[in-house]
Amino acid sequence: MMMPKTTWILLLIAALAGCSSILPQSENTDVNPWTSYQEMQTMFDSIIPHKTTVEDLKALKLDPHINPNIAILNYSDILRRFIPSPSINAHDLDLGVQECIKAKMECEGYEINQAVMESNRYGNFFVDFFNFKRQTNIEGWRFNGILLIKDNIVIYKLTGGEPAIHKNEEHLNPLGPLQIF
Repeated sequence: MMMPKTTWILLLIAALAGCSSILPQSENTDVNPWTSYQEMQTMFDSIIPHKTTVEDLKALKLDPHINPNIAILNYSDILRRFIPSPSINAHDLDLGVQECIKAKMECEGYEINQAVMESNRYGNFFVDFFNFKRQTNIEGWRFNGILLIKDNIVIYKLTGGEPAIHKNEEHLNPLGPLQIF
C-alpha cells in the first residue's frame, strides 16, 4: 500500500527543517501594560503608603475593573492572608495591616499577579512526537503585589515574585504512545 504524495512531502519537509524547529512552542502572557519584572517593581516602588490614592493607582494602570490580573480582596481574604492561623498575633503585623484589620469592612485589598512565561520544546522531534521524551525550556518572570486600601488611600504595600525564571522540564515515558500517564 502506498502513502499519498502529500504525506511523503510533509515527511521530507520535517526531515529537512530540523527536528526541534517543528516542535510546539507556547507563550503564556497575562494581559498587562508592563513588559518586565523591573518595570513592575519600579511602578510599585512609586506607590507611597498613606499618600497614594485609588485615583493614583488608576493612573498607574492598577485598576481591578480594567486589569484582569488584579483581584479585589475583602476583609475575610485579608484576614486569611495575614493571619492564617490563631498562633499569629495581629499586634506583630505591620501597622498598615493592623489598621486595615481594625477597619474591617472599610478596608479592601488588591492582589496583583502578573506573569510572562515562554515555553519552548526542544530535542528530537520523533522522540517528542511519539511521547517517549519531552524536553521543555521555560523562561519568563512573575510579579506579585498586595495593596491594602482604606478611605481610598493605600495604607500598606507588599511585593514579591520571581524576576527571572529559567527552568528545564523533562518528561520521560518509556512506553511512549502506549503510556497514558
